[in-house]
Amino acid sequence: MSAGTAVADSTVTRTLNLLPERDSIRVGLDLVPAARRTIGFLRTVYESPWLHERPVIVEAVRRYEELWLPLISGITLGSNPPVVLPPIDVEWVWFCHSLNPAGYGNYCESRFSRLIGRPAIFNEENEEYARIRCRSLWLQRYPSESFENEADPDLPSSSIINELLVDEVMKLWPLYCKFLEPYISELMYLIAAKQRYQGFLFILGKLSGLNSRFVPTSDILIMWLAHQSYPTVYADDMKEIEFDARKVGRLWETVKEDEVEASKKFWERTFDQPYEKAGGQIALKQEAMPSSIKLPVYWETFDSDVNTKYKSLLPRFLLEVCVFLRLNPKTRSIQKDTKREFLRLRVARCHRELKFDMPIESLCHNTWRKASHLYCEFGARGIIVEHRSLGGLCLKGSKLVNAVTFYWNDLLRAPTLTLGKEVEQRFGIAASITPPAQAPYLLKCVPDRVTDDYGAMISDVILRMNQYRPQEGRWLTRTVLDHAGRESFVIRIRVGGGFWRRGGETPSTVPWEDRIIEVREGSWSYVAGSIGRAPVQRKWLELQHPKCPVKNVGKLCGSSPQVTN
Repeated sequence: MSAGTAVADSTVTRTLNLLPERDSIRVGLDLVPAARRTIGFLRTVYESPWLHERPVIVEAVRRYEELWLPLISGITLGSNPPVVLPPIDVEWVWFCHSLNPAGYGNYCESRFSRLIGRPAIFNEENEEYARIRCRSLWLQRYPSESFENEADPDLPSSSIINELLVDEVMKLWPLYCKFLEPYISELMYLIAAKQRYQGFLFILGKLSGLNSRFVPTSDILIMWLAHQSYPTVYADDMKEIEFDARKVGRLWETVKEDEVEASKKFWERTFDQPYEKAGGQIALKQEAMPSSIKLPVYWETFDSDVNTKYKSLLPRFLLEVCVFLRLNPKTRSIQKDTKREFLRLRVARCHRELKFDMPIESLCHNTWRKASHLYCEFGARGIIVEHRSLGGLCLKGSKLVNAVTFYWNDLLRAPTLTLGKEVEQRFGIAASITPPAQAPYLLKCVPDRVTDDYGAMISDVILRMNQYRPQEGRWLTRTVLDHAGRESFVIRIRVGGGFWRRGGETPSTVPWEDRIIEVREGSWSYVAGSIGRAPVQRKWLELQHPKCPVKNVGKLCGSSPQVTN
C-alpha cells in the first residue's frame, strides 16, 4: 500500500499537446479524408504495373500537358475547380507535378496565367461520377483521343515533351512503400498526424534558426503530400508562412544523419516533446525510393477478413510502441550517483519474462532518447517503466524504487497518441502508440490424445463413462491454439479401426484410400481434467490414394481457416 502511494504521488502525467488554438495554422482542407484518399491512390498506382513503364508515363505526360490541363483550365470558373477527375495515368502525373509547388505554380502561370486547382473528392461514389463526367467532356473535346492510355509498354518511347516531369514521375511510383503499415489509414492515426502537421507548419516559419534542413517524419509526410496535392488550397494556406523550401528535406533527396539529429533537437526545443513517435519515424537512408519494404514483423493486410465465419477464431490486433527517456533539465544541478540505478521496461499483462534494462547514466538532459521500439499485442494492455536500484534482498538482484504505467486506452485518448510522465521530478518518460490494427492470425498446432470415431479421447475415464463398452476407431489428433492460447480447432485423421479395451484387441490399420481428415471447430468439452470430447461442428476431407481418381480432395479447402488477415 505504501509503495503504491509513493508511485502515485511521484508521478505526473501530462498530455503532449503541440500548439494552443491561437497559434494553429489555418488549413483550408479536411486533411484526414484527404490523406486517406492519398494513401488509397498511392496504393492503386503501386499495384498497377503498367503505370511503372516509361512508354506509358511518356504518353501520360503528353496527355496531361496537351489535353488535360487545357481542358480543366477551360471549364474552371473562379477558384473552385469543377468536380471532374482525369484518367488515372493523367491524375498520377498531375499528383506528382503538384508535389513541387513552386515548379507547378510557375508552370501554370506561364501557360494559363493562373494556378490550376484539383477538386477535393473523397467519396468513392463522387469519384466515379467525376470520372464519368470527365470522360464525356474529354470525348466531346477530343474525339480522336482515347480516354484511356493506349501506349504499348513494349514499344520504345516516343519523343519526350517534358523530360524532367517524366523522370520525376518515374521515381515516385514506389512512394506507397513508405506507407505500408496497416494502421496508416486508421482514423485515430490520421487525426494525430494532422495535429503534428500543424506543429510542422508552425516550425516552417522558424527554420531560419536551423543551420541544416528539417526532415519530416512519416506521419507528417503523408499529411504534407495530401496538402500539396491540392495546389490552390496549399497556396492559400501557405501565404502567411514564409520559409525557404530548400530548408526542408524532400522525398527523393539524400538525408544525412546530422540533419535528422538537428531536426529532432529543433522540434524538442520548440515543443518540449520527442520528434519521432510510434508510426512517425525518419528513415535515415532515402537516397533511392525502395521498390518494397519489409516490416520488422509479419503484418500483411487484406481488404477483408475471410475468417470471420469461424466463431472460434478471434482476431489478433497489434500496435507499435515507442518509449523515450530523458533526465529532467530542471533537476540538472542535483548530482546523484546513478551508476547503481537503471530503468526497466515491462508489459502490463502477459510476457512477464520480457525485461528491457537501460542504465540511467546513459540518459541526457538536453534531448530525448529512444529507449524501446516494440510491436505489442493489444491484449498486453500497456507498458510499465520501473525505476530500480541494484542490491536489495540479494546482492545480485535489484529493488523497485518507483514505477509508472502507460495503458493503451489512456494513450489512445491522447490527442497525438502520446503521453508524458515524470518520476520523482528526475526522469521524463514519453510513450506513444499507433492505433491497434488487425494482424494475421497466429495459430499453433499441438499434439493431443488419440481419439475414437466419436471424438472422445482414448482413456480409462471415457471407458468407465461408457460402462466399459470398447471405444471404436483410432484418430491421430491435434489441437489448434490461437495467439492467446485459446483452443480454436481440433484436427483429426483416421488411421485405425477396430475396438479398444484394456488388454483387448489391437486396432487395424486403415488403408490410405479410406483415411479421412476431420476438422472440428471449437474447443474440447472436458469431462475430467484434461480428458474430453472434440467439439461437434466438423468438416471432412477424404485423402485419396495417389493412384486413385481424385474425387473429394479439397472439400475442406473452401471453408478451412486461413492463416491470413
